[in-house]
Amino acid sequence: MRAVFQWSLGARTLELGKRTLIMGIVNVTPDSFSDGGVYLDSEKATAHALQLLEEGADIIDVGGESTRPGARVAVSAAVNEDEEIQRVLPVITAVKKQRPHAVISVDTYKAKVARAAAGAGAEIVNDVSGLRWDAQMAATIAEIKCGAVLMHMRGRPEEWRTLPPPSDIVLLVKRELREWVEAAVVAGVRRERIALDPGFGFGKNFEQNYPLLARFQDLQSLGFPLLAGTSRKSFLGRTLAKDGKDASATDRLYGNLASHTALILKGAHILRTHDVKAAVDAARVTDAILEAR
Repeated sequence: MRAVFQWSLGARTLELGKRTLIMGIVNVTPDSFSDGGVYLDSEKATAHALQLLEEGADIIDVGGESTRPGARVAVSAAVNEDEEIQRVLPVITAVKKQRPHAVISVDTYKAKVARAAAGAGAEIVNDVSGLRWDAQMAATIAEIKCGAVLMHMRGRPEEWRTLPPPSDIVLLVKRELREWVEAAVVAGVRRERIALDPGFGFGKNFEQNYPLLARFQDLQSLGFPLLAGTSRKSFLGRTLAKDGKDASATDRLYGNLASHTALILKGAHILRTHDVKAAVDAARVTDAILEAR
């Protein structure tokens, strides 16, 4: 059974586990893997965020830097802090103005961006590095008292193709997430503010993503809410390939819904997705299955 949590976001809490929450993706970037450039204009990004809320998104995740395979990040980041702030802040501000009660997450690993986003109304920091790439991030989250998603990533995007395979991807993810959580807590982040994401596709290849999905329930032993993001990922495209060609990012919806269903049944509390309406419907039916057990 899926554990129930009260996820503290500072001024309010979100109940997780009674039903699956849907996090809608808004990429304010020119180069994200599935929709790069489509919402780089802040007005278009804002309109898209509002549309996702209308479709049933519980959380809007706004990001200003791509972490697609091969992207340069952290020390050699292609997007500096100020540029990232200029991308995400107008969207967060506009969405909060029109929908004051909307829950906004900022997808960033930079403390300066996290602080600026929180000042504009974001209540969650979704950090793909697990709070590791910016030495000030954990202390910043502790200070601004927001929710935090610690995602697991093996290496950095530019290194993914050369990473040696782990002997057991699930054990590796569990061990490292546990270590990163403890480091965050030592830095002052309260446990009730933390959620975890195993990072499908982030330093995991085709052969590693499916065992991680199949044994997703093992992550429940970590004792934190679980977020999962399989939306339009390449391992789904490979499985759905036709005539030797992977399915395109926009042709992976039905495969993605299959992964969503499995993840909910195995304990996921939040699903991060590009396709909100479909995810909401799939989650409602899967939640009904969980309730009927």
